[in-house]
Amino acid sequence: MCRFMIYKGRESMVLSDLLTKPAHSIINQSFDSRLRLDMRNPINGDGFGVGYYTEHNKPCVFKAITPAWNNVNLINLSQSTESSLVFAHVRASTQGVLSETNCHPFNFGKLMFMHNGGISCFDKIKKKLINYLDDKYFLFIQGSTDSECCFALFLDTLERMGFDPSSIETKFSHVVLKTALLKTIELIKSWQVEVTSEPSLLNFAATDGESVVVSRYITSKTDEAASLHFSTGSRFFEYQPGLFKMERLNRSQDVIFVASEPLTFERGDWLCVPTNTLITITNKNTVLMHPIEDEFYDGGLTERSSGLAISKGLMGSVPKPEEESSLSHDDSQVHGNGVISHVPPLEREGRANSKAMVH
Repeated sequence: MCRFMIYKGRESMVLSDLLTKPAHSIINQSFDSRLRLDMRNPINGDGFGVGYYTEHNKPCVFKAITPAWNNVNLINLSQSTESSLVFAHVRASTQGVLSETNCHPFNFGKLMFMHNGGISCFDKIKKKLINYLDDKYFLFIQGSTDSECCFALFLDTLERMGFDPSSIETKFSHVVLKTALLKTIELIKSWQVEVTSEPSLLNFAATDGESVVVSRYITSKTDEAASLHFSTGSRFFEYQPGLFKMERLNRSQDVIFVASEPLTFERGDWLCVPTNTLITITNKNTVLMHPIEDEFYDGGLTERSSGLAISKGLMGSVPKPEEESSLSHDDSQVHGNGVISHVPPLEREGRANSKAMVH
């Protein structure tokens, strides 16, 4: 399944320090997601996307259907681009064809959106979702994924709340984005539970370039949602070639990461977001957690099963450094930073049968 990563900082960072240089960066996870136990689809090779904001808060999105680890344009772009807010996503398709329109992040106006997970029996609720949308947001949908439909629903929800998502002049806030995302989740949940009891996994991320909201959510009271972690500190730096860690000189949150899978080998760098919780990052770089208190909220009192998320390849934790040398791929690639990493071939022999996939 997919992985996503969010960086928000008071200062800009070169994209290569976020995407390609760290030994367990999201790009390396695209071929070496060693924490994925689901071997039906062992690599995220079905495209990727990187969204970032310029110093004037203008959104830029670069997508491709080639595997992220072999995209020369991405390597060149990341070495010469800086941003203080970055969305990155690697895709293992289980719904929708292989096309750039199906790659995340999606963007509209100054908004960006990503999804990790899947809506159960989406084919049975898709018509209801589409019929609910205003025509402009239905026509916005270009791809064939449940994720893009969720983004369209999020945009429609913002407009019903009195905000124009198409205008770059619209002033959002973390409160507005949080409210819209919670309403989006509520609508999807209400439609899904009418047709199936199989849980939907809704890890969504949305931003307007200033504030960020991220959910870790599942329509179940007994199962864990797809994994989600965050890290904050004063500085994110490379202490050995390819190895990064978070420095904490004080209680400041100058650097903030939210990721499906931790980017460093330092266990103390990362906190796990509880299931059925929403994170907001304000424009002042304050991280807040909000429990989603609905019928699937357990107050953290119940030990949930991670079996479902693991079976779908959606569970990850802090990797062990000693595993770094355990890669078994025969091919290798020299990155622009001189670091040699083992990568799978461009050919997709050994990929699982797509009919067996869930998302």
